[in-house]
Amino acid sequence: MMDKEILINAFYMASPAQAWTGLWAHPDAQGERYADLEYWIELARTAEAGLIDGIFLADTLGVNDVYAGRPDAVMRSGGMFPSNDPMMLIPAMAAVTRHLCFGVTANTSYEPPYLLARRLSTLDHLTKGRISWNVVTGILASTARAMGVEPVSHDRRYDIADDFMELVYKLWEGSWADDAALRDKTSRVFTDPEGVRKIAHDGHYRCDGYHLCEPSPQRTPFIYSAGSSGRGSAFAGRHAEAAFTAANDKRSAKRIVDGYRKAAEQAGRSADSVKIFNATTVIVAPTEAEARDRKTDYARYSSEEGNLAMMSSFLGIDLSRYDPDDPIEYVESDAMQTAIEAMTKYNGGEKVRVRDIAAFADLPGREPFIIGSPTQVCDAMIEWIDETGLDGFNLVRTVEPGGLQSFIDLVVPQLQDRGRYKTVYAPGTMREKLFPQGSARLPADHHGTSFRRAEG
Repeated sequence: MMDKEILINAFYMASPAQAWTGLWAHPDAQGERYADLEYWIELARTAEAGLIDGIFLADTLGVNDVYAGRPDAVMRSGGMFPSNDPMMLIPAMAAVTRHLCFGVTANTSYEPPYLLARRLSTLDHLTKGRISWNVVTGILASTARAMGVEPVSHDRRYDIADDFMELVYKLWEGSWADDAALRDKTSRVFTDPEGVRKIAHDGHYRCDGYHLCEPSPQRTPFIYSAGSSGRGSAFAGRHAEAAFTAANDKRSAKRIVDGYRKAAEQAGRSADSVKIFNATTVIVAPTEAEARDRKTDYARYSSEEGNLAMMSSFLGIDLSRYDPDDPIEYVESDAMQTAIEAMTKYNGGEKVRVRDIAAFADLPGREPFIIGSPTQVCDAMIEWIDETGLDGFNLVRTVEPGGLQSFIDLVVPQLQDRGRYKTVYAPGTMREKLFPQGSARLPADHHGTSFRRAEG
């Protein structure tokens, strides 16, 4: 069997800093340009020149205010705040690239499905099929308050998400016939009304209307899912074509990968119908010593208070109430269950302390660090893929764009030399690039195809 080619996404957000707060202030960082369209255009060009598969855009609709009951720490450190709408960035980045794909996060708990279906169809048209939707259900109580609704429990959010998906599948797959948009100037008919069907849906969401967009290159955008709890894995098994996780060690990663693959089979799909990406912080330099120095340098700018504030929201625990040497204990909440479990249940009995969470460091419950020379980084990445069954990595943003450029310059050529990274992009839409044996449309065993209209 041929060695698996590794997939790589650059993991970004339309904000000054992301998972590692404070790094925007590093002299080499440009995170303060997050609202400058040229910044995103430059990033897209850099990523495509380096044969990066996609730019994966996180998003949040609320503030991280669990820490001390206020958002002050994330505001000071630029951690996911301020935060612009990531969908607005994609057309500009698509216009200067031909193959680079885009993942964009949108929330099923707060987005109206009828309107989101139109926005994603529009992006699929404008990118010529290079768009994917990262389906999230939302963990922040601050978002619920901002939207004027009551927070919803973890598993109930997924029940709502299942109904949301049914409706958007009906709109994308069932409303239009492939040939309904005639564009016939002779007869002066643009759309054949017989080819457009009204969608009726009566569940958690209700709809009685037509999808406003004609079929886009993928019809249903490529689907990502980011939850790996029991309920999240089941959701991914039914809907996701790619899944995003953040396992800190290989054993946990393999357990999560196996869970996704089993969930896909239980949903009537093949085990390999889901590409699985692990978030990873990569710091590479020409030598190991230089890479270690770079990590130490970054740590001086990473905000400990900001990191604690971010993880407070992720864990559902106000870490400001604890002493720095206090251990993290398991607490059931409606936040990220896999993160608190990793810190308390799957850590070999070792205690994760509050001060550990504050540091710019490798830590259970967060993504792993890979630090070293190009050879060391390549060795480590290949080991992760081969020992866990992962398909690729989401490169966590550090000091950018220099971090991504270093990866492209130092790691990509070595992976290519070893036959573990593409030398050219595959043609076609995002779905065709990630599954070259398939087509632009959903595969036949995907749940969404059950909502396709029967022609004739």
